[in-house]
Amino acid sequence: MQRLYDFLRRHPTWVDTFWAVFLLGLSGVSIASTSYASGRHGTATGALAVSAVMCVAIALRRRWPEKMLVLVLATGLAQLVLDIEPVAADFAMLVIVYTVAAVGARWASRFALATGLGAATLSQIRWPQEHTSSAGLVAIAVFQTVPFALAWVLGDSMRTRRAYFAQLEERAARLEKEREAQAKVAVAAERARIARELHDVVAHNVSVMVVQADGAAYVLDSAPDQAKKALETISSTGRQALAEMRRLLGVLRTGEHKEAGEYVPQPDVEQIDDLVQQCRTSGLPVDFKVEGTPRPLPSGVELTAYRIVQEALTNTRKHGGPNTGASVRLVYFDDGLGLLVEDDGKGAPHELYEEGGVDGQGHGLIGMRERVGMVGGTLDAGPRPGGGFRISALLPLKPAH
Repeated sequence: MQRLYDFLRRHPTWVDTFWAVFLLGLSGVSIASTSYASGRHGTATGALAVSAVMCVAIALRRRWPEKMLVLVLATGLAQLVLDIEPVAADFAMLVIVYTVAAVGARWASRFALATGLGAATLSQIRWPQEHTSSAGLVAIAVFQTVPFALAWVLGDSMRTRRAYFAQLEERAARLEKEREAQAKVAVAAERARIARELHDVVAHNVSVMVVQADGAAYVLDSAPDQAKKALETISSTGRQALAEMRRLLGVLRTGEHKEAGEYVPQPDVEQIDDLVQQCRTSGLPVDFKVEGTPRPLPSGVELTAYRIVQEALTNTRKHGGPNTGASVRLVYFDDGLGLLVEDDGKGAPHELYEEGGVDGQGHGLIGMRERVGMVGGTLDAGPRPGGGFRISALLPLKPAH
């Protein structure tokens, strides 16, 4: 049954043709019986011709609604001129008025309404009922006009309903596209975040391993114990880097929208002390102080603070030169968290902190600014007066609007 219904929906002209043939047969029977009773065979031929044309209009009404309206109106005028009394097939006028109001052009819809409202009056003037008063004729004309008005109103309501549903479908499709675009943006943002994490993890840990490896090579013969200790630091640092990289690459590999905390806890401000100790072990003297009253912070702020300190100390090891020292200040304000990382080295090249540098350099500072911007904070990075480099940041505890 469902297949038949789907087939009929795909072929509406066949359905209209079936009803047109049915109406033509009904009209033929009615005309034949009337002609036999009255003996007016010539009129019967004209009535059959009118019925055939009206039924053709019904069969093709959805394919060419405006043309079928013109055909029906021309046929109706021919009935008036040739004095062919109304037949059952004149029901096609109602059908065409409904069809044009539902799917036809706007001009055709208004024209159909006007002619439909006048059809009953013209019919009463051309073929008045015998033994009926003028008031009765007017009442009959009004009564016969009502179906044309109802047909037009029903068709226009169907047009409005179709337009409304089409608008809803268009809106749903647009929202679906917007959701897909937002999902793609979210995926891109997540991958960018993971890329920043990978940069920070790899840059920091590899720089520690390089410093320790250089130190081990330097004291390998003269102080094997120190060389052994340096190799142990390289080993532990490498394991830590591999663990964090597995976590981040696991997010990329699975493609699932999981919080990073489901794999391993994200670094926070409490782990800055461990980070400083690691730097001291690698040979970089770091003075670390916390001012204010420590308290729980939003996870995004804590991760941002940790990564800024990590990147700043990594840059100190890379560009500070020998015998460089650094200091880290963590300040708890009422409405934010302040960070100040300074070193007394030779400082970074100018192109590394201006506009992200050239030839792909300066990604660390770019990543810092992106992280700070995401939490609504401010960052200032540049050389210190008298030598060295300074990075200061203020991270608000309320998200930016």
